[in-house]
Amino acid sequence: MAEHITYADAGVDVDEGARAVDAIKDAVKSTNRPEVIGGLGGFGSCFSMKGFKDMEDPVLVSGTDGVGTKLAIAQLLNRHDTVGQDLVAMCVDDVVPIGAEPLFFLDYVAIGKLKAEHVAEIVKGIAEGCRLSGCALVGGEMAEHPGVMKPDDYDLAGFVVGVVDRPKMIGPEKVHVGDVILGLPSSGIHSNGYSLVRKVAIEGKTIEELNTPLEELDGESLADAVLRPTTIYAGKLMSVLRAGAPIHAMAHITGGGITENLNRALPEGVDALVYRGGDEGPDWDIPPVITYCVKAAGLTPDEAYKTFNMGVGMSLLVAPKDVASVTALLEKEGLKPFVMGECIKGEGEGKVVYR
Repeated sequence: MAEHITYADAGVDVDEGARAVDAIKDAVKSTNRPEVIGGLGGFGSCFSMKGFKDMEDPVLVSGTDGVGTKLAIAQLLNRHDTVGQDLVAMCVDDVVPIGAEPLFFLDYVAIGKLKAEHVAEIVKGIAEGCRLSGCALVGGEMAEHPGVMKPDDYDLAGFVVGVVDRPKMIGPEKVHVGDVILGLPSSGIHSNGYSLVRKVAIEGKTIEELNTPLEELDGESLADAVLRPTTIYAGKLMSVLRAGAPIHAMAHITGGGITENLNRALPEGVDALVYRGGDEGPDWDIPPVITYCVKAAGLTPDEAYKTFNMGVGMSLLVAPKDVASVTALLEKEGLKPFVMGECIKGEGEGKVVYR
């Protein structure tokens, strides 16, 4: 007679999965938009496009991303309330540079051993990110992976769909020599460069040391500084675009830093000249945790600007005559733009150069 082995015996607890779904229902519901049809529980998620029928040529824009090795630090410190916002930020702020409004979001949580309270904490962060960006959390997947992942390990992936009317799309083709480059402040490291952060700032330190306030971080602990959630710009930038802000292009400053992201907003024959400054650094503020990690790693300026966001979470390219009006609209949304450079004549593909 065959041995009686249940799914739970194999490491997958279906009952705990159901409890986890119950634990996140309210958080998910709080992100609903009028276009959402139904709720959690179906095999697919439905979203009505009727409200966008007045668009001349509606274009769907999609994006997907994760949080990367920042999750390892969250797991080390047993703090999971902010990484969900990181996940949403990495996705929604990748579609808004086209001028697209994020509509709905789905998440994928892979975990070694499912714990309802643990997952609920993560999903509450995802819901907060969706509320900040104005998109609906319409569904997702929680997958338990016994034997593949350690019980306390987990990974996150996100997927967003947005929409933009084709005549209102923005991008490199609108950028010209002479355009001014505005920066929007980052809250810290955001969600990139964490393999280096872990190596130079986390490894070898005790939990107590990581939670100790440091003078170099203006009294903040390393734990708080490195887990500070990624700023979400999408919701506020969509309000600015709806108000008619004549923005030519945007660049989300993520992995690869300013050097490898700002160039993605440039057409052929146009370079971005960034005012990096001298020994005193740029005119804008660099979060202390970034300065701390750059110093700990011994990075040169070129290496630093190709690794971290250096205090710039999003860049906007605007005609000189429109800088004042765009700045006013950004400030009305609580954003604090600063001039970080200008567009100059280049040769070949657009690239970022520094002064």
